[in-house]
Amino acid sequence: MKLSLFSTLWGYRKEYLPKDIFSGIIIAAVSIPISMGYAQISGIPAVYGLYGSVLPILLFALFSTSRQFIFGVDAAPAAIVGGALSTLGIAAESEAAMDYVPAIALFAGLWLFIFFLLHADKIVDFISTPVMGGFISGIAVTIILMQIPKLMGSPAGSGELLELAKHIFAAAKNISWLSLFMGLGALILIRLFKKLAPKFPMAIVIMALGVFSTVVFHVDEKGVVLLQSVERGLPSLVIPDFGNIDFTQAAGRGLMVAVVIMAETLLAENTFAFRNDYKLNDRQEILACAAGNIAAAAVGCCPVNGSISRTSLNEQYGGKSQAVSITAGITMAVILLFFTGFIGYLPVPVLTAIVISALMDVVETHLAVRLFKVSRTEFYIFMAAGFSVLCLGTIYGVIIGILLSFVAVILKATNPPRSFRGMIPGRDAYFDLSRNRFAYPIKGVVIYRFSENLFFANIKIFQEDIENSIQKDTRVVIVDASAINSIDVTAADRLEAISASLKKRGIRFYLTEHSTQINDQLRQFGIGHMIKDGMVRRTILAALHDAGIESPYELDVPKEDEAKLLRRSIAFLPAEEENTLEEFAWAFGDDAVKEIEESVHHIIEQLHQIPDIERLSEEGLEELLDNWHGLGVLDEDELLRRIELHMDELPEELTSDRKLILQLLEKRRGKLKEKILAEHPEVLERLEQRRKKLEERLEKQNPEAVQKWKHWKEDHLKD
Repeated sequence: MKLSLFSTLWGYRKEYLPKDIFSGIIIAAVSIPISMGYAQISGIPAVYGLYGSVLPILLFALFSTSRQFIFGVDAAPAAIVGGALSTLGIAAESEAAMDYVPAIALFAGLWLFIFFLLHADKIVDFISTPVMGGFISGIAVTIILMQIPKLMGSPAGSGELLELAKHIFAAAKNISWLSLFMGLGALILIRLFKKLAPKFPMAIVIMALGVFSTVVFHVDEKGVVLLQSVERGLPSLVIPDFGNIDFTQAAGRGLMVAVVIMAETLLAENTFAFRNDYKLNDRQEILACAAGNIAAAAVGCCPVNGSISRTSLNEQYGGKSQAVSITAGITMAVILLFFTGFIGYLPVPVLTAIVISALMDVVETHLAVRLFKVSRTEFYIFMAAGFSVLCLGTIYGVIIGILLSFVAVILKATNPPRSFRGMIPGRDAYFDLSRNRFAYPIKGVVIYRFSENLFFANIKIFQEDIENSIQKDTRVVIVDASAINSIDVTAADRLEAISASLKKRGIRFYLTEHSTQINDQLRQFGIGHMIKDGMVRRTILAALHDAGIESPYELDVPKEDEAKLLRRSIAFLPAEEENTLEEFAWAFGDDAVKEIEESVHHIIEQLHQIPDIERLSEEGLEELLDNWHGLGVLDEDELLRRIELHMDELPEELTSDRKLILQLLEKRRGKLKEKILAEHPEVLERLEQRRKKLEERLEKQNPEAVQKWKHWKEDHLKD
């Protein structure tokens, strides 16, 4: 693999520079409280969080292919390392902690490098959008809950949901009302300006106001916590003393951290990349994470990770490349060298509000709402992934998320889309019987479409569908296998059994429309005789011909009196909600009537634009209709009738041409009737019933237009 260094700077445009520099300065400023807080959570002094915001960020920018993702000291790795120290009985900020923490960061970097060599980035391909959205949302909510105690004047929380709830409850007992007022006020201002002026740098203004409140009003003397003061100077390079640590523990915790960093960073990076329409090299991103963590170990910092909150801020302020990270790293270095004095004046609740605001934009509530409306199964997967992270932690969240993705794949594969097919009068294709009211099965023929690969977990559904479709007069079963790309040995054996069972009952079985790969697999599994026996045909049409069924096909039209059903449906359904179209019903469902009305208006507009309406022939009218939708006979019949009712929408200069247009429409409707009579006389009565029903519906929908049309027709079309 060829590495691309500083790939996001290739073809860099100078107009990007102002926003990239500004966003980088914002990121550096916001990283001060975030990095210092997470460094303390991991068990090392707060200043090391700032050290981890220089070299690691610059190395990540060197290798990263993400245009906007920001790297740095972050919640999940810090929490894992802090928990590890607690388990080992190591006190925070002790000499042992100063050895263990960078050692874990070093091992995390080495494990990530191994993942890079093993192409472990493929794990992201098995994580679906609901899982990814739930995972990212769970992390964001977790970090928000960690930050809430800081709004009330207490240290940040840690752990999972129950532990976080305890931290919040404890903070509420010792609440600093001034801290809460400043934090909530800052949060409200940020959210308000985000709506009213999203590009305005309110975060900088809020920090400036925070420093002003400390200098002028001395809010620190009234219970408001300030950031710790930091000594000037860049970090020294650190070599962990492996003689003072448990090598197995450090390597094991490093592996755990590496898995979380890889999964969380790749998931979040892909979310931002998809949202902003650019591509990533997932494998190189793992290398970038490895380099960043090795650099973090070199300055004595805890493991570093992709930061969702800072990336969200970068997105908000329009950062276009990793020039943002370079600016942020250089800015942090300048702060460490010359401007550490002001850090001690920054109120913690104000900076916490900035972090919470950024995280609120990361929680994908819009995705949850969308999934709830369109797919409850995927909504539950989204919620399960989110609550797994929130309640069990990032590691278990990753594992459960991957398992849920596999479960989703299995559920879809074992219960795939499938349908029985028939023909619509006047159309040559085969249509889903359940979605097309005027599609009817060919008499004595079952056409079954299965839209998934056939394997051991779904072959039973395949078999049951076919067996349940068999009627007394069934002579032929045809499988439309155009969506089947592979079969396994279980499915192959069952196909042979199904064909043998049907043969005993005098029913011919055909497998059609599939790729040659299926034929190869049939031979490999030892059932190639099905091909020789004529059970495998290239097309449905070829299978019908082989079975002796020739066009025009006799359709199995129910003998039940449809007129009664039509009257009954009119009694219970409002006219505008009733859906009797075929192509439009298939495509638009309940919106079919609305869509066909829009089609009518479109055709009327096209008639407006015809310079010489008298030259519009019957063929020209057909072309006009065909160019619009290529309608079936029944849809076109209704469309023509609706055009008649909208003739008054033609401009006055075309009023004299209405008679010509109406004659062409009537002639076209007559040709449709002739086509039905020639090809499918058995459904001619239905066409007439449908026209009658249409008139009843139209009278309910627009009685004035119908009456106007009748009077106009009597006056102008008598001849």
